[in-house]
Amino acid sequence: MAGHSKFKNIMHRKGAQDKKRSALFSKLSREITVAAKMGLPDPAMNARLRAAVLTARAGGMPKDNIERAINKAAGSDGENYEEIRYEGFGPGGVSLIIETLTDNRNRTATNVRTAVSKNGGNLGAGGSVSHGFDRMGLINYGASAGDADKVFEAALEAGAEDVSSSEDGHEIWTATENLHEVAKALEGVLGDAEGVKLAWRPQTQVSVNEADAATLLKLIDALDDDDDVQTVWGNYDISDEVMEKLG
Repeated sequence: MAGHSKFKNIMHRKGAQDKKRSALFSKLSREITVAAKMGLPDPAMNARLRAAVLTARAGGMPKDNIERAINKAAGSDGENYEEIRYEGFGPGGVSLIIETLTDNRNRTATNVRTAVSKNGGNLGAGGSVSHGFDRMGLINYGASAGDADKVFEAALEAGAEDVSSSEDGHEIWTATENLHEVAKALEGVLGDAEGVKLAWRPQTQVSVNEADAATLLKLIDALDDDDDVQTVWGNYDISDEVMEKLG
C-alpha cells in the first residue's frame, strides 16, 4: 500500500498496487487476523477489526476471504504476527516510515534493509524520522461520496480535524483517539469509507525531482512486493508533471 503524498499520487500508486490483487488480499487478510486476535472477533465490538474489514471490502476482497481471515484468529495453530516499524531515508532525502506485520522479524529486517539500500535509501534508528510526522487517523472516501463542501460539512459535524479534497476523492484526518467515532458518524452521511486507518501525516513535504522520483517509486514498489510490509508512508511530493513523465 502506497505512501502518503498528494492524493493524486496516492491514487496512482494504489492503481499499480491493485494489479497485484492476490498480494493485496494477503496483506489485508493478515491485518484482519491480527485485529481479530487483539480483540473480539466481531467487527461491531472491535474498532481495529471493523476498520480492517471496511478497507478489505473497499479493496474488493470477497466476503468468504474476510470471514476466513477472522476465523483464522481463533485457530491455535495460526501464525503469530508482530508489528514492527522501520524508519529511514529514500532518494532525494525523503523520510520514510515502513510498517510491517511479520512472523519472522529477521527475514523482514533483511528484506526491508535490502529493498531500501538497493534503491538509493538507508534505514535509520527508531525515531529517526517519525518526529517529522504526526500520528493521526485517516479516513478515505472516493469522489462519488460527494463534493468538497458536502464532505467538509459532514467531517466537521463528525468531529474531524482536517479535510483534503481533490477530483480523485477525499482524505479526512482525525485525532487518533477519535478515528473510529468519526468514521462511524461519517458512515451515516457518506456511506462506507474506502479506508479507515491510523496514519503518519508529514509535517512538511519534500519536492522530488524526476530522477529521484523514479528511484523512489522503485523503492516503494520493492517494499510493496514484500508480504510483510503493510504500509509505506513518506513526506515526498511528486508533481503531476513528473508523474506523467514517469508514466
